[in-house]
Amino acid sequence: MERKWLALVITGSLLTGAGGTYAGMKWYEDSPGYVKNQTDLSSHSKTAAMPDMTKIAQAYDLIMKSYVKKVDEHQLVDGAIQGMVSTLKDPYSVYMDAQTAAQFNESLDSSFQGIGAEVTLKDGNIVIVSPYKDSPAEKAGLKPNDQILSINGKSTKGEDLYQATKNIRGKKGTTVTLVIMREGAQAPITVKVLRDEIPVNTVNGKMEKSNGKAIGYIQITQFAQNTAADFEKELKSMEAQHIKGLIIDVRGNPGGLLTSVQSILDNFVTSSKPLFQIEERSGQREKIYSKLKTKKPYPIAVLVDKGSASASEILAGSLKESEGYALIGETTFGKGTVQQAVPMGDGSTIKLTMFKWLTPDGNWIHHKGVTPTIEVSQPDYFGVSPLEVNKELLEDMNNNQVQTAQKMLNGLGYAPGREDGYFDNQTAMAVKAFQTQSNIPSTGIIDTQTARSLEEAVMNAVKNEANDLQLQVALKYVAK
Repeated sequence: MERKWLALVITGSLLTGAGGTYAGMKWYEDSPGYVKNQTDLSSHSKTAAMPDMTKIAQAYDLIMKSYVKKVDEHQLVDGAIQGMVSTLKDPYSVYMDAQTAAQFNESLDSSFQGIGAEVTLKDGNIVIVSPYKDSPAEKAGLKPNDQILSINGKSTKGEDLYQATKNIRGKKGTTVTLVIMREGAQAPITVKVLRDEIPVNTVNGKMEKSNGKAIGYIQITQFAQNTAADFEKELKSMEAQHIKGLIIDVRGNPGGLLTSVQSILDNFVTSSKPLFQIEERSGQREKIYSKLKTKKPYPIAVLVDKGSASASEILAGSLKESEGYALIGETTFGKGTVQQAVPMGDGSTIKLTMFKWLTPDGNWIHHKGVTPTIEVSQPDYFGVSPLEVNKELLEDMNNNQVQTAQKMLNGLGYAPGREDGYFDNQTAMAVKAFQTQSNIPSTGIIDTQTARSLEEAVMNAVKNEANDLQLQVALKYVAK
């Protein structure tokens, strides 16, 4: 029986994974042959688990015959399997019943409906790995490492990743209300996200100029079925234009297919060192090599951040350690395990962590991430929270929303003088200046119209390439 591998993350449609999931999701499978066949697993389970089978059968029989209410046998079996998997305390190992598996087993070539944010389970909490570029989640202001406290008023405490994902998912045009806790925030933040159709377009390329040189820029948003082919097509087009350097951007990329990232690495990493390593629980390792003999004749830099996870970290770690290419940005997410999706024969699936992946030098980056060669943080206003104004913000107020507005104003160059949440006279003067520039009545008070205009101005500033410090550093690096 052919074995299918879930390559490093399960991702799907909210999109919500780094080893997590995205709501409305697709299994990213691959069969590179890193493990033995299915028969070996089956025979192992029969011999190793047999002593406890009698106990399990006794419990099943007792409940079926004697419980005060009639019990559905399928529900009981599903619960037993779910219980076994949950005892592993591994957020990447999960059991999905037939209905749940069917909901998530969507085509990689299609679009899907959701909010466009990868999520995972971290220390028992539902946490956002990364919002997708131009997704509803990004537009609503969700950020990597935001902890989701509740979904539509229901607490996520004690909820498993897949149940949370199902609750976040929904039809295009409907709204989901998330309460999140953000690092550095004084109180939880409420975010309303309008669900939409999320297209699967994983490669975006363009030509840049720096120091008079033509520089290729390729962004990879996830490693899906056609990503490697699309990447290679874009790369060939750029090389035909005689690029003098290349920037690969995997910021906010939560991972995907192992074969996809491996095929991309085959273009850059020579056979002198491994692309990466796979380690079994016995400690035995297999080193994976490319057949490339010659490096590219131009410098390469990789953009990474906290939302770069799993397969993105394989790419970053390989290019850094095997060929010495620069990583620019922030330390990555830190997921260093490989899962296998094993169908159970009735439509249900167990996705089980079976391997570690290691960098070319044998480093395990799990919960550590890959550190950049050149550390660069974005301006503070890139990470501001959504600005919700339930009542007008005015002088002498002191709260989270005032602090958010001050960070926005400061990032836009209006100099509020402070960012501690106290609305003083200088903050009011900064608000008036912004209102005047935006053709809004110059009151010095932040009402709904001013808040909306502030958010739009900040979003436009974030989208402006000139404000992307990480990209600007990368351009100068490869063009020097």
